[in-house]
Amino acid sequence: MKHVVLSLMILAGVAAPAFATEEMTDAALNKALQQFSKTLPETGIDTFKPSPIPGLYQVGAGPQVFYFSPEGYLVFGEIWSQDGKNITAQTREEIVRTNIAKLPFDKALTIGNGPRQVIEFTDPDCPYCRRLDQMLAKRTDLTRHIFFFPLESIHTSARAKARYILCSQDQDAAMREVYQGGLDNQPIPQVGDCDADALIDEHLRAGGSVGVRGTPTLWIDGQRTQGDAKTISTYLNQKGESK
Repeated sequence: MKHVVLSLMILAGVAAPAFATEEMTDAALNKALQQFSKTLPETGIDTFKPSPIPGLYQVGAGPQVFYFSPEGYLVFGEIWSQDGKNITAQTREEIVRTNIAKLPFDKALTIGNGPRQVIEFTDPDCPYCRRLDQMLAKRTDLTRHIFFFPLESIHTSARAKARYILCSQDQDAAMREVYQGGLDNQPIPQVGDCDADALIDEHLRAGGSVGVRGTPTLWIDGQRTQGDAKTISTYLNQKGESK
């Protein structure tokens, strides 16, 4: 690779890439993808397509978006349209929406069977997660799809507690025990071999695919929602009334 360029790109106005024919578009795209693969052979990507700038290609890797030029340049930054739209941010949001639909829901801990769909990424030792869980557990209108996202660098027992929940015969009861502090400051019991570590790793990868960086992170009925337990409760009530 010739150079790596780090920059913020704000464009007054650019036209979409223009190619004479669809065949030429496919040929140029395939050639650029081959060049990218040769330049960065060990980089796993999900999408590769023309960007709004001719000769520059948009690369999607998980929720991350960057740009590649067959001349040997990488560009990390954002493309804006003339009317002030952040094209890169919109692309990231589209990727996340797509990846949300691809989450391994069969591997999640699912609690409840209400009409409201909640996707949670949670850490058993995160105090905000615990307060949120106490609020959500009282509601009967939710189906909660729970993915454990232990932040082991700051919560050294979080993975063990997630393992305890996942391997318990009554996972709901085990989650109540853990999230109410019942296993704090004591050895975590071994409750069976359910290959929980592989499942937790899959949860972590799932979180990475939708841009999770901290906990709690959740989506309610497909909409990413942030805030403390009181804010989330208000959001659920307001949205419920509007339906």
